[in-house]
Amino acid sequence: MSPLPGWRAAFRIARRDAARAKGRSALVVAMIALPVLGVTAADLTYRSALPTKAEELTAELGSADARFMSTSVGPVKLQQMPDGINWSTPEGAPDPTPEEQAKPVDVPAAFPEGSRYLTERSVPASVTTRHGIADTEVSELRISDAMLRGRIELTDGTYPRKPDEIAATSDFVKAAGLSIGDSVTVRGPELTYTLTGTVELPADLRADALYALPGSVIDPWQKAADRDKTILPPQPSDPKWLVKGPAGAGVTWQDILAANERGVVVKSRQVALNPPPDSEVPMSSMSSGYSTEAETTAAVLTVAAMAVLEIVLLAGPAFAVGARRSRRQLGLVGSCGGSRGQVRAVVLAGGAVLGAVGAVAGVGAGFGLTALFRPMIEDFTGNRFGELTVRPWEILGIAALGLVTGVLAALAPAIVAGRQSVLESLTGRRGTRRSSRVLPVIGVIALTSGVGVAVYGGVAGDTVFVAGGSVLAELGVLACIPVIVGFLGRLGRGLPLTPRMALRDAARNRGRTAPAVAAVMAAVAGSVAIATYTSSSAAQHAYDFEPNLTPGTVALAASGIGADAELPRSRAAVEQNYPVSGRPADFGRVWAGSDCSVYYEEENGCGTLELVKPTGKGHSCPLKGKGAEELALRLSADEHKRMMNSPACMDENYTMVAFGTGEHKIVIGGADVLDTYVKLDDPAAAKALADGTPVLLNSAYAKNGEVTLKATHLYSDRDEKNRARHPGKARTTTDRLKVYVAPDRFAATPGIRMVMPQKTAERLGLHVEDYGSFYALGRDATDAEAQAAYAAIDQAGNRAYLMSSNERFRTQDDTILLILALFAGVVTLGAAAITTGLSKADAEADLTTLSAVGAPPGVRRSLSGFQCLVVALTGVLLGTVAGLVPAIALRLTDLRAALEKMREDPMQSAYTPIVMPWETVGLLALVVPVLAGLLAAALTSSRLTLARRAG
Repeated sequence: MSPLPGWRAAFRIARRDAARAKGRSALVVAMIALPVLGVTAADLTYRSALPTKAEELTAELGSADARFMSTSVGPVKLQQMPDGINWSTPEGAPDPTPEEQAKPVDVPAAFPEGSRYLTERSVPASVTTRHGIADTEVSELRISDAMLRGRIELTDGTYPRKPDEIAATSDFVKAAGLSIGDSVTVRGPELTYTLTGTVELPADLRADALYALPGSVIDPWQKAADRDKTILPPQPSDPKWLVKGPAGAGVTWQDILAANERGVVVKSRQVALNPPPDSEVPMSSMSSGYSTEAETTAAVLTVAAMAVLEIVLLAGPAFAVGARRSRRQLGLVGSCGGSRGQVRAVVLAGGAVLGAVGAVAGVGAGFGLTALFRPMIEDFTGNRFGELTVRPWEILGIAALGLVTGVLAALAPAIVAGRQSVLESLTGRRGTRRSSRVLPVIGVIALTSGVGVAVYGGVAGDTVFVAGGSVLAELGVLACIPVIVGFLGRLGRGLPLTPRMALRDAARNRGRTAPAVAAVMAAVAGSVAIATYTSSSAAQHAYDFEPNLTPGTVALAASGIGADAELPRSRAAVEQNYPVSGRPADFGRVWAGSDCSVYYEEENGCGTLELVKPTGKGHSCPLKGKGAEELALRLSADEHKRMMNSPACMDENYTMVAFGTGEHKIVIGGADVLDTYVKLDDPAAAKALADGTPVLLNSAYAKNGEVTLKATHLYSDRDEKNRARHPGKARTTTDRLKVYVAPDRFAATPGIRMVMPQKTAERLGLHVEDYGSFYALGRDATDAEAQAAYAAIDQAGNRAYLMSSNERFRTQDDTILLILALFAGVVTLGAAAITTGLSKADAEADLTTLSAVGAPPGVRRSLSGFQCLVVALTGVLLGTVAGLVPAIALRLTDLRAALEKMREDPMQSAYTPIVMPWETVGLLALVVPVLAGLLAAALTSSRLTLARRAG
């Protein structure tokens, strides 16, 4: 006999039961729909934000068919790949001579006959703004041409039509405080233009650029520089040509081969989208090729596996409660001759019905929210979606996932419902049943095994083991929840009435509490896993980040010969416009012999100054030079980190040269330099400088408290003033100086190795010059303040430059963590509220009894709040533990990769920390449970109409 008629009846009963219990059904649908919504929105956003090959070509070419450009090797034969990126001279061909390289390439001659083209050139420039001066890039390109549509779009105003008109990107206009109709002047040649419109680059919304007509910026600038030698000439890029081929023909591979004969490289839309076979590509034999197919990462696989488990655990308690609420109906099915299998079929059919509704609702809501928040997502990612990319099979898979997990979530309640006797179902008696003693043992074994498997996967770099072990560990915690909940009842002995009742009720009704705790645990585990991985990665990036200045400082430095005379005016410009705090710390530079910044063109025309580094242990870095790779093979990540942070290796790692110091990194200064820039608050160090003793920041250069300073006093014949004072041959001096050695942590100070008093440098016969000032910042400067400071420095003679921290260019991981913490909090709050509501519905009879025995009305409300608090807090704590397993395993995968790179290059960092996101955990463990409890108490009615007990 076909089972279809029985299933048809089961589905009919399930559908009618879902329609009758609308509130409970809505909660079940919400629990299934929410994860499906998130996965659908994530899929749509990822697919839409990831540009296709055609969209990448549009972002580069607009609607043009191809881009033609010359190379640096002159008009010689070339070979290129179809992508237009890789090119070279033919294999075996002689290298072009300097004469050949100097010859111009006639690029337009390579265009297909009947083509139309646009020229493009850009030049870096300093321009005026409403606030002052800003550095940007000016492109000469006729952006009004239809060939640019898709690459550059007008957002306001009009395109430039005249030589004295210009357009700017929206981001630049906002930062510069400009409006349409304002004047923009290119500094140097003092060319003024009228801003006619704002544009955006759909592929780069944060672009910072200006656009003018061809021939309106670079040529006038060059002519002005030719007339006035004080004006620096422009430094334009090589020209490019955007070409629209003959109608219907485009730019073919044969056209590209013909252009290669003339020394021209071509990127063609037609060829890039439909590349020729390798047999027609001369360069294919020289290219090893590469795969663009990205492998599934451990993180994606783990998150996907945990997402499936989360849907099951979120919906599971709803079906468990629903099955108990419908036990009388299920008993009637049994009393009418229905078998246990048919009773299970009714519950499973309920899972299928509500799972299907939840999947459809989740997918629909995912589409709607993605479309609604599309502009916000585009602003966050920094590029416009070409179109809302939908992969039908992926969407159907997500919907099917919701349906299947809905059925899986109903599986356990179906088995329990099938085991109940008809009498128990009809009378509503639950009976007493001892908790399984085997399940917790299995849970502990599963937890231990899961952790071991995940850790092994992380160490071995196996993504399948990481995902499988993480899910197994979470299932192990899930199996232990009934025992943990039972233990909670013992904690309430010394508590007041309501919390004691809440704990004992949770322990007594484990079948109701455990699924609710599991649901919250599932919601928290994924969030904690992602937050832990993100915060750990952020800590790693912060460790690897190499700052150009110490945090919270800015440096003003002189530029050019004799610029020190203008420093007082430049200092005033900074102090009046930049958010500095405290007094400036002036510093100078030091050199021996003739100044190499002036006489650098002559061979042996200037002196040298060297801070000699001793050799041996504590001085030479063992990670560099002979034996470094063999040593790296024996080092752990922690041992390597300690070695990299030692002064000997720190000096090899941080090689930035600034402040006019040269390779010796010695600045002239006093105690204020230590306080403002070095951040060394040490009275002994300040006293040493006052007494004429240099302060050494890197102890690897000191031996027995002294350093060796080697100077070559060589004077150029053109340095007449100093040459007259120091006639004769060059002399070399080696001095041993007593120094004050700063603690090792100051060895990483950017740009400075030693601070020397001026009187000490003069005593050694060295030359010194005032070079600039360090300032401490009260806060980060705004765009307006920075532009105003640049303008003031320009008005002061433009003989100095302001060096700001590159800290602002780091990834904003704190923002990501904050968003993640808020998202996790909302999910946890929702899961706690929904599961507590279901538990309250299941415990309605107990609440009725509570009112019947004379409990005050407020007890019902506070009891509901504490029940929610118990569920939420327990779930959060268990979820935090479960979420750490995949996060740690994934970081072990990263550690394996980092160690491999370090052993190839011993100076490569292998630091891979595991950092707990305490802000996220604190929000979830403290704020969210308390908030959930307060909301549950506030939304619970304190009055109850007594009802007849079922039976």
